[in-house]
Amino acid sequence: MKVLAVYSTKGGVGKTTAAVNLAWEAAKDARVLLWDLDPQGAATFLLNVKPKVKGGVGALVGGQHKVSGAIRSTVYERLDVLPADASYRDLDLVFDQAKKSERRVAKIIEQIEDDYDLVILDCPPGASLVAENAVTAADAIVVPLVPSPLSMRSLDQVTEFVSESSSRAPVVAFLSMVDRRKTQHRVAVDELPRERKSVIDVVIPSTVHLERMGSERAPVGSYAPATEAARAYAALWQRVRAVVKLRTETTTPRRKR
Repeated sequence: MKVLAVYSTKGGVGKTTAAVNLAWEAAKDARVLLWDLDPQGAATFLLNVKPKVKGGVGALVGGQHKVSGAIRSTVYERLDVLPADASYRDLDLVFDQAKKSERRVAKIIEQIEDDYDLVILDCPPGASLVAENAVTAADAIVVPLVPSPLSMRSLDQVTEFVSESSSRAPVVAFLSMVDRRKTQHRVAVDELPRERKSVIDVVIPSTVHLERMGSERAPVGSYAPATEAARAYAALWQRVRAVVKLRTETTTPRRKR
């Protein structure tokens, strides 16, 4: 089983959009769990899953409830969600009180390592203990970058955060919400992949098709498969898949819940 953390220290960069679309792309031939670690629960909402964790996230971390009991199916074959609810607002505190607090996410997903080929962690923004847990568990950290000075600074912050953790996972950054009508965006698309080793040359456009995800409550490839955005996320998944070297020996359908 491989683990991806979709993470940025900055909010509003398309992190959850990337997590949901990567999960959908991966589920075409892999068993995928998307764990929504953000108390806002945006990934839970976009995949039309009920935002309720029995006993709250504290019971999950503390071992009172098994992770398998909290996982919910989606309408997409081989794609499940571990939803977020309001209790996730206290997740940093819950981790801080646990033994080996930076390893709790890794320990939890070990419970289901035979059930999935890939776990995607949709992380809240900021340099928190939740983020440290996700980075520690991950085989790769996927970082969306909006072409702006603050977003570029966030890449340095993520790189520093990862280097100071126990993780040796590579950082895979890509440009998100790109509007080629803007000079700054065009320059970033042309120059950043050459200047920064961690930035790949996959570009996610700023488009109404992605904005529709909130009303469709679905990944863009499911309702607009021929669009530039859908093709870009498909390309992003293939690049990320190559980094983590995901191989699937089975496409056994997920367990029904």
